[in-house]
Amino acid sequence: MIAALTPFRIRSFRYQWPADLCTAWALEMETLILGWYVLVETRSVVLLTVFGSLQFVGTLVSPLLGVLGDRLGLRNVLAVMRLSYALFAAVIFALALLGQLTPTAVLIVAALCGLIRPTDIGMRSALVGATVPPKELVAAMGISRTTMDSAKVGGALAGAGFMASFGMATAYGFIIALYALGVVLTLMVEGGGRGAARAERPSPWRDLREGLAYVWRTPRLLAAMTLAALVNLTAFPFTGGLMPYIARDVFHLDQQGLGWMVASFAAGALIGSVLISVFGPRVRAGRMMVGACVAWYLCLVGFAVTTSLGLALALLVAAGVAQSLSMLSLAILLLRTSEDRFRGRIMGVRMLAIYTLPLGLLIAGAIIPVIGYLASALSLLLLGLVLLAWLASGWRGELLAREALANRR
Repeated sequence: MIAALTPFRIRSFRYQWPADLCTAWALEMETLILGWYVLVETRSVVLLTVFGSLQFVGTLVSPLLGVLGDRLGLRNVLAVMRLSYALFAAVIFALALLGQLTPTAVLIVAALCGLIRPTDIGMRSALVGATVPPKELVAAMGISRTTMDSAKVGGALAGAGFMASFGMATAYGFIIALYALGVVLTLMVEGGGRGAARAERPSPWRDLREGLAYVWRTPRLLAAMTLAALVNLTAFPFTGGLMPYIARDVFHLDQQGLGWMVASFAAGALIGSVLISVFGPRVRAGRMMVGACVAWYLCLVGFAVTTSLGLALALLVAAGVAQSLSMLSLAILLLRTSEDRFRGRIMGVRMLAIYTLPLGLLIAGAIIPVIGYLASALSLLLLGLVLLAWLASGWRGELLAREALANRR
């Protein structure tokens, strides 16, 4: 366990970890508070999925932000992004304080923030890769992921508690303070500053094309990106944007109950992150990515079918563990087997896979009122399992073979 904490010996990581933690907590609190607000005010699962989708509209520009990270410095771009989150949160805070907040205003702010928010995950991973030595990268990735997972536990419960006890304005005052602290700590990270000048590649669009071409001609990277797109389309909607609907309309819970459901999934993900931190160097990333993904789908099928709240929470914990093991293995595969000069662009392209998440949310929002929640959930999840089997079979030499580069330790 002590070996898993060795990345904290690196000064930059000691600042990045709390910076990521503050930002993740603030983002998670915002997502839960605003999602519940939209659902309660509009009573529409369609508008709830629209809200969830708008948070990811920026996935199409993520590769370009990855290019800017390579050119201007990953730390610098990440700090500016986080300052933008604080400004958007300040708009919601002011409207709530003045009593002028409406679902329309929430959707507009969500769309603006969604232009840059999806890139945060990839950018922070790339910054870890740029500042942590290769021998400690797996442990650092696992520890870094705990910022997101702990935020989904604590942030979900804190967001529900603040909203229920003190109202939206007070909750947003705390959110803004977290964002501001995250910006300050991000700027203290060393080693992710301005990249070297590249006179031979003056155009960022050329950088972007090179990153896309690098993924396309590298089968293991293309397979990983395809898997990421698949789970965002068919799995993530049920533990993300649809969770307020599932809590309120399926299990008949209040806002605190929603917090417990979100926290259960996140607690499992936190367990998975810790496991990767401790045992990551022994993991064969390609195999772990696929195997854990299968377990993730099976847990979600059980979650969709059960009517017992206790069993549902237990399945959410198990799904969280499987999701974390799968997605962390994917990130490790990308960072461990990619050329250093493509790191920012690769993680930017990785964020493109998130674009299928709003598509999955909109599909679910459209079909749930027609065929019901259970039929909709089973349709998407079983489709995901079938496509996963096809993907694993088609790229078995790159993902499942013991001697494959994706499985080297």
